[in-house]
Amino acid sequence: MQSWYLEATKLKAKYESLQRTQRHLLGEDLGPLNVKELQNLEKQLEGALALARQRKQQILTEQMEDLRKKERHLGDLNRHLKLKLEAEGQNLKAIQDYWNSGAADESSNFHLHRAQSSQMDCDPGPVLQIGYHHYVPAEGSSVSASKSMPDETNFFQGWIL
Repeated sequence: MQSWYLEATKLKAKYESLQRTQRHLLGEDLGPLNVKELQNLEKQLEGALALARQRKQQILTEQMEDLRKKERHLGDLNRHLKLKLEAEGQNLKAIQDYWNSGAADESSNFHLHRAQSSQMDCDPGPVLQIGYHHYVPAEGSSVSASKSMPDETNFFQGWIL
């Protein structure tokens, strides 16, 4: 029992010492410290600050190097895309020049239609309409009669095939 009591007393003293040291490192409760203790505390804080600054500098250097690598990669990608865009622009210009020169009219079976001077000059011709049309049965016939007729053109009511 007595050994447990001594152990508990030692641990309690150690705990209180660590709390006091923590308060000192945080700049609290510095009144009872003498000059030598304050100088030791200052050295500890300067050492910790130097380590923190060193680690911060290392992280910033690594981030800068990563950003430089990304910058070089994006620069290379930008140059590649610029060359590709210029090549495609030259191809487009060549095609436009070919069509504008009229060479396509001579070598093609397809002729370009010129725009009409007005809408009234346009002859629309026959129109093919595909899609849903409302079915209207012929006069004198009923819906049931149209379904039973084999030569009827409507497969479903309302759809014209």
